[in-house]
Amino acid sequence: MKSKNNRLDSIKMIISSKEIGSQEELLQELAKEGFQLTQATLSRDLKQLKVAKAASMNGNYVYVLPNNTMYKRMTDPLSASEMLRHNGFLSIEFSENIAVIKTKPGYASSLAYDIDSNHFIEIIGTIAGDDTIMLIIREGCTRTAVKNALSLVIPNMNRL
Repeated sequence: MKSKNNRLDSIKMIISSKEIGSQEELLQELAKEGFQLTQATLSRDLKQLKVAKAASMNGNYVYVLPNNTMYKRMTDPLSASEMLRHNGFLSIEFSENIAVIKTKPGYASSLAYDIDSNHFIEIIGTIAGDDTIMLIIREGCTRTAVKNALSLVIPNMNRL
């Protein structure tokens, strides 16, 4: 049985990548990802994630994550499990003790959470938007040390 955190991550990825207008549609998408849950459980998950409904560009009401009412949807979305395997990482740039990570839209928040959860000694903290993460790097840490640490949560980090 898949964990609640995996289910919540999948819900976020599905809502971020597809126009989902009902709990029934969302339950069907979750079933494709291997999650079997009741409508009541889904309702509690949506409440916990603070999911709301907002009008999409075509006038339909769809689920949106907090602060994402004008969300940029991908034209050819991946499945939620594919998105969870690929953390959306695109690039990293450094300036003094700050690094900026660029991600695909919708990935920054969960990637920043993964970085913060690992308590890397090289990184003091992160601030995430929709597709950008700012990292504050501890004084004296090299860029190589930061990249090596990040490679634990960003497998394609060292291919840059």
